[in-house]
Amino acid sequence: GVFGIFNANEAALLTTLGLHALQHRGKEGVGIVTFDGTNFNAVREEGLVGKTFNKPETIAKLPGKNAVGHVRYSTTGASVSKNIQPLFADLAAGGFACAHNGNLVNAENIRNQLIKDGAIFQSTSDTETILQLVARSRNKLIKDKLIDALHQIKGAYSLVILTNKKLIGVRDPYGIRPLVIGKLKNSYVFASETCALDIIGAKFIREVENGEIVCIENNEIKSLKPFPPKKIRPCIFEYIYFSRPDSILNGKTAYEYRKKFGEYLANEDVVDADVVVPVPDSGNAAALG
Repeated sequence: GVFGIFNANEAALLTTLGLHALQHRGKEGVGIVTFDGTNFNAVREEGLVGKTFNKPETIAKLPGKNAVGHVRYSTTGASVSKNIQPLFADLAAGGFACAHNGNLVNAENIRNQLIKDGAIFQSTSDTETILQLVARSRNKLIKDKLIDALHQIKGAYSLVILTNKKLIGVRDPYGIRPLVIGKLKNSYVFASETCALDIIGAKFIREVENGEIVCIENNEIKSLKPFPPKKIRPCIFEYIYFSRPDSILNGKTAYEYRKKFGEYLANEDVVDADVVVPVPDSGNAAALG
């Protein structure tokens, strides 16, 4: 689960709340990185959001009006502290904190080539290949470095990136993983699901489109589309399992989709049964349907 907020007085606290709402997306580790105008600040721990960010002194370690956060469910890389996101790098163009939801299918090949070329990796996460590619890009501007890196990776990715001046949201060309945009007063928000907007009282604006880069700078929103248009191919498991029942997916709640799945299943496989047992908990709506 990923979350980011730009230009908010209590950015770290709001990010904590957003990550609480996204806790179901990952329970192995949690991290928040903030920027206070001078320094990037980070707290990353194994375990749940409530265990790590339950004390005022922890939030106090994260000053700044801009933040990005992540809850981890490992897809690539071991479940160890060095892989907890957001990952951070000090680049020639400034700080770069990246939270990634997805799985890169060519990360191992890129990693091996980069290591042969002298790169030093600090984690075993596929997300670090993105940081390495951005760092090695010959372009001067961060957005151009990022576009250069994105053209080299393949797979599923929704990214929320924090730099010295920008908050950036990215969705892969097929839109496999979700990413939404919200607004809270004068602050823009990125999140994996709308439930993370609801918990902080933010208004849902729209989904980040597949293949789109959305940049927030000087509290203005700008859209870039560096890829050829493709038909969106969202992961079906967002509708079946990953998303929280009250989150909005393409105009409807996940609960509505799941109940409709149950209706179709009942018509497709007519069974004379006394009871329908939902397994796991996310199957409750389908069982009702």
